[in-house]
Amino acid sequence: MKNWTGERLETFIYNRVGIEHLHRYAITNTYVKDKIVLDIASGEGYGTNLMSKHASFVYGVDIDKESIARAKLKYKTNNIKFLEGSTSNIPLADNSVDVIVSFETIEHHDEHEKMMLEIKRVLKSEGILIISTPDKLHYSELRDIANEFHVKELYKNEFTSLISNYFNNFQLLSQTYNNGSSIIQDDTTVENSNYFYGNYTMINRRTINPMFLIVIASDFVFEEQNISFFDGGDFIKYELLADIRSSNTYKVGHAILLPFKFLKRILK
Repeated sequence: MKNWTGERLETFIYNRVGIEHLHRYAITNTYVKDKIVLDIASGEGYGTNLMSKHASFVYGVDIDKESIARAKLKYKTNNIKFLEGSTSNIPLADNSVDVIVSFETIEHHDEHEKMMLEIKRVLKSEGILIISTPDKLHYSELRDIANEFHVKELYKNEFTSLISNYFNNFQLLSQTYNNGSSIIQDDTTVENSNYFYGNYTMINRRTINPMFLIVIASDFVFEEQNISFFDGGDFIKYELLADIRSSNTYKVGHAILLPFKFLKRILK
């Protein structure tokens, strides 16, 4: 398996992180159809590519020069352009995009106000921002972990306060993960959601804290999201298959069968 640092999602990763990211991009379909879109912190470029299936044009911008170079080689379509830039210095003109998408970006730096000012600069007056970040309480504090790539995480109230300072309307969504499936719902309904587990002798309730927050924001009225699900069952199978193929048992079996496979081909 290729080496994954954990900083940026790569397309050889088939786990919970991939499912959560794909679900976020899935909900962008409501907003990007026939629009000019900016994917800020586009990383490997898979999200930019996914949105290009519906958008009229997508800019993928990332601060990492190598990521931009690889994305240019991997995703070559007429309605995608990858550019090197940062959240504090977006290489686009004023009022040039209809939708800005920024998933798991804002926690990687501490220039939050500069980022929002740049977003407002390049976004058209009736444009929409779709942005996500970990909830510091559930992601870090309650689990007692520290992500080495995160510079400044936000609590829910800090995140919503930041957005409300720049946009007149927004919807706050929470994202949870349970047994291979991602669930995105309006944050006001999270406390009323029940999760259960058990067997024929006992059933218990399980508490699943939403670790990620997603905001859809605009200065104008927009179509709000209903509850949505992303079934990651088939996606996770790729990870299981990769684990099997990397095991010593598979490698030994493959080596033993290789001569027979060769003979079968030449005797056809």
